[in-house]
Amino acid sequence: MTVRVRFAPSPTGMFHVGGARSALQNWIFAKQRGGVCVLRVEDTDAARNRPEWTEGILSALDWIGIARGSYEGPYFQSAYAGEHRAAAQRLHEGGRAYYCDCTREDVQARTGSQHRGYDGFCRDRGLPAGEGRALRFRTPDEGETVVVDLIRGEPTFENKLIEDFVIARGDGSPVFLLANVVDDMTMGITHVIRAEEHLPNTPKQQLLWDALGVKPPIWAHVPVVVNEKRQKLSKRRDKVALEAYRDEGYLADAMRNYLMLLGWAPSGDREIVPWSVIEDEFRLDEVNPSPAFFDEKKLRAFNGEYIRALPVEDFVAACQPWLTGTDTIAPPPWQPAEFDRAAFAAVAPLAQTRIAVLSEIVPNVDFLFLADPLIDEAAWAKAMKEGAADLLDAAITAFESLEPWDAGSLKATLEAVGAERGLKLGKAQAPVRVAVTGRTVGLPLFESLEVLGRDRTLTRLRAARVRLV
Repeated sequence: MTVRVRFAPSPTGMFHVGGARSALQNWIFAKQRGGVCVLRVEDTDAARNRPEWTEGILSALDWIGIARGSYEGPYFQSAYAGEHRAAAQRLHEGGRAYYCDCTREDVQARTGSQHRGYDGFCRDRGLPAGEGRALRFRTPDEGETVVVDLIRGEPTFENKLIEDFVIARGDGSPVFLLANVVDDMTMGITHVIRAEEHLPNTPKQQLLWDALGVKPPIWAHVPVVVNEKRQKLSKRRDKVALEAYRDEGYLADAMRNYLMLLGWAPSGDREIVPWSVIEDEFRLDEVNPSPAFFDEKKLRAFNGEYIRALPVEDFVAACQPWLTGTDTIAPPPWQPAEFDRAAFAAVAPLAQTRIAVLSEIVPNVDFLFLADPLIDEAAWAKAMKEGAADLLDAAITAFESLEPWDAGSLKATLEAVGAERGLKLGKAQAPVRVAVTGRTVGLPLFESLEVLGRDRTLTRLRAARVRLV
């Protein structure tokens, strides 16, 4: 048997990090077994679907390493409407489904509650198809439905507790439960690996597989992804869009490593491991069924580790979208002509150890490419206290004739200027740093001054001195 799995997102918004994890798990599971991963876009919600969301899914998959061509598809659920309707008709003709004209209000009036399921009122009325009549599946009155799940064992559901659920709406269009089953049958899916939130639907879908005469797939329901309050990640409340993390400057390797740790861990006391190790070691039956905490702080730390591990030339290349601007990333505050690639390459090793996401490169190096530094007024007030004017005067005088103009000489000179005024180097360099970079923190000061050059350094020191008059 050839293993065939599927990832079936809906193009109704940005690509959810939980969906990205499921995609990776499906893709690895198929690859390990020489099988096929199918991408099926469930686009039947016409009111919410947009073509750009579909392209967003494809580009996000590309980014995390599931490249176009490495999976089968994409297929589109809307293209299989005929098969969905045919299956619904077959179930009706076989006595496994019946038409129902009950409204929600009718059911509530009979049961006395809006929370109780359908009461089977139309089961034996023999209604024909008609406008406004939904098609309901006739759930067995007795017995149990056992779901074979690679992660959760064998959850068992009493059939008498499963209501006669709708499989086609009053206009004849099949609902998700049926369409999903028919698509999986049509595409020969052998294993369904999906989020835990779908588990309550699984006994209903398995009943449909049985009623349509096809052996159901093997199921695997991976744990729900939750926030720090242990609430399910929500698009309305939490930062869940994979594209947002990409555009902020998270590395694809760091993201997919972290996503695979949501409910699973590689062997040994380690978390940051090569992708080849994850591809080799991942096992569905080792996934923890408990909710998985998506920890943004931990992800950020992960990303910082991955950034620091890059060869410098790769780090320089990775920063380019933020240094030059792209379709999805806002342009930096300097003009293209002001960007000096050689100057950036000179400070890149210093910046690489100080940022956790690539977007942070801009405030760390903007002083190199702007005509005037962007002054942080709070930093100015903190650094330019009594004695700052005198220190700047002395630094200007000392720097004017300094040779050679390098980090070591700059440090020794400013250290001497500070010592003459009873200041340690940390205190002495604060006014200089703010005057030159606009901030109290940033890259190592003296290496920065070396790259900035004598003329630009002195111009900024003099401008700061004038401001202090």
